[in-house]
This record gives sequence, structure tokens and C-alpha cells, in this order.
Amino acid sequence: MIGFSNLDLMALAFFVVAWIGYHYAVERGPHAAKSLNMRMNLRRARWVQEALNRDNRILDAQVMNGLQNGTAFFASTSIIAIGGTLALLQSAERVVAIFSDLPLNVAPTRTVWEVKVIGLAMIFGYAFFKFAWAYRLFNYCVILIGALPPPDSPDRQEAQRAVHETIEMNVAGGRHFNRGQRAFFLALAYMGWFLGPVTFLIFTAAVLVAMYRRQFASDAARVFGYPEERR
Repeated sequence: MIGFSNLDLMALAFFVVAWIGYHYAVERGPHAAKSLNMRMNLRRARWVQEALNRDNRILDAQVMNGLQNGTAFFASTSIIAIGGTLALLQSAERVVAIFSDLPLNVAPTRTVWEVKVIGLAMIFGYAFFKFAWAYRLFNYCVILIGALPPPDSPDRQEAQRAVHETIEMNVAGGRHFNRGQRAFFLALAYMGWFLGPVTFLIFTAAVLVAMYRRQFASDAARVFGYPEERR
């Protein structure tokens, strides 16, 4: 690639592998069931089961409204981030001149700068699609909660089918929301590339460790552990 060193390509490859590897570890790996996301999915299932036993489901609608509002906020933020990132393309020459004056030996060419900016915009674009789809799935989940049969419904098989559909829709919405947030976190790591490949490697490793720790070793993750697991 014109303008990129071998170290740049190695750092980019490490970033991609880190993203894919983390995705596998949290969602499909052998210890995925112990991740914070997966444990929260069990609580989503419990919530829907409890909703089936309630005549008045206003509380459930309010909880879903909170999930939708949070998702909409991140989707809107993604749009702003995309616009701000693409605006950097108009300042390419000025930015290159500024980096040339810095004693960091990281002055990029205009082509390199533009490629990096487009890559960052693509990450925010991916996040937007994930948040937008999560918002839609949570909207579907509201409808499914409203369609749950009453607690005294004689058809228990149909009731459990409705519960299963609602749980799966809720879990799917949470899964796509988590992937959008993951893209936001990794966008911070990607920004290190603007300061050079070594910084890119360091930022990626730091963000990867922080995300992994939050899923498996944070205070929030230990909330769901048994007492002996907290020692």
C-alpha cells in the first residue's frame, strides 16, 4: 500500500484480528457464557418470564422505552461522528502541515491521512447500522411484550412460544447494541494510528484489555458470581 510502512500494515492487521478475536471470545468462545453480556441475557429471559405473570405491563414498556432511548442516543452520536470524521477530509493539507511541524516523526502524506480518515468513518458507519438495527429490534420487542397472553391464558404452550419469541428478540437487540458500542471503543484504538503505528498497537492492546476485563473481571461481572467466585 502506497504510503504505508510494513509496521503500519502489521498494526492494522493486529487491530482487525483483535476485533474479530474479541468478538469470538465474548460471543462464541469457550468462556463466553461467563461474560457480562451473556449473563445479562439470562436476566433478559427472566424479565420476560416475569412479564408473562403480570396483568399490568406498563413497567415493562417503560423499561423498553429506556432501552430504545439509549440506543437512539448512540445512533445519533454515530451520525455526528461520521459527519465530523468526513469533515476532516477537507482539512487534509492543513493537518499534514501541522504534523510536519511536530517533532514526532509521524507526518503523513495526504493520501495516507485520507485513507485513515475514511477507515475511521467506516467504523462509525458500522456502529450506526448496529445501533439503528438494535433500536428497531427493541421496537419489535415492545410489540411482542404487548402481544404476550394474559397470565391466566389456558394455552400454556402458546404462552411459552410468545415468551421465547420475546426473549430472542430482546437478546438480539442487546447483541447488536453491544456490537455498536464495541465499535465505538475500538474507534478510540484506531485513532492511535493517526499518531503512528506503534501508538496504534499500544492503543489497540489497551482498549482490548479494558474491554475484556469489563466482560470477565470487572465489578459488574462479579455481581453475578457466586460468593466463592468473588474471593
